[in-house]
Amino acid sequence: MSVPEFRWLPAGIVTRTLACVLDALVVVMMLIALWAGWSVVTFLARPARFTLPSPSWALVVLVGSSAAIVYLAAGWGVSGRTYGAQVLGLRVMRTGLRPLGWPRSLLRAVTCVVFPLGLAWTVLDRGNRSLQDVLCASTVVYDWVPRAGLDRTRHAIPHEVTADD
Repeated sequence: MSVPEFRWLPAGIVTRTLACVLDALVVVMMLIALWAGWSVVTFLARPARFTLPSPSWALVVLVGSSAAIVYLAAGWGVSGRTYGAQVLGLRVMRTGLRPLGWPRSLLRAVTCVVFPLGLAWTVLDRGNRSLQDVLCASTVVYDWVPRAGLDRTRHAIPHEVTADD
C-alpha cells in the first residue's frame, strides 16, 4: 500500500471531535480505575466499617482535570498522539510539521481541558486550527499509514522536515 494522499493535511472537526471523545473515555476509565483502587484500599484498611468512597464534585473535577492534562500532555509530548488520535490517524504537530515539544504540549493540554469549546474554531479557520492550535502554534494533521508496506525510515516524517529543524 502507498502513503495516502491526505497525509499531512489538516484534520477536520469531525475526526478531531471523535478523537476527543475517545480520549475523554480513556480519562473516565482511568478515573474509574483510580476510584476502584481507592475503594479496595479503604476496604482492606477497615473491612468491618467499609462504605464505598463518595468523593465531592470539586475533588472529582480537580482530579479529572489533572488526569486529563497529564494524559494529553504526555501523549502529545512523547509521540504527538493520544489514544484517540492513534485510532483516528491524527498527529499534533507544531506549525511546519515539527514535533510539538513538552512546553507546548502542556500549554495545549491545559487550554484543551479549561476551554474545550475552542475546538469549534476549527470550522471557521481556513487551516482547520482550533483556538488551542492558534495559541500554541500547533496543527492537527492526518498521519495514517497502513501497516502493510510501511517503510518506517522513508515515511516517518515529511521529506522537507529534518531532525535539525
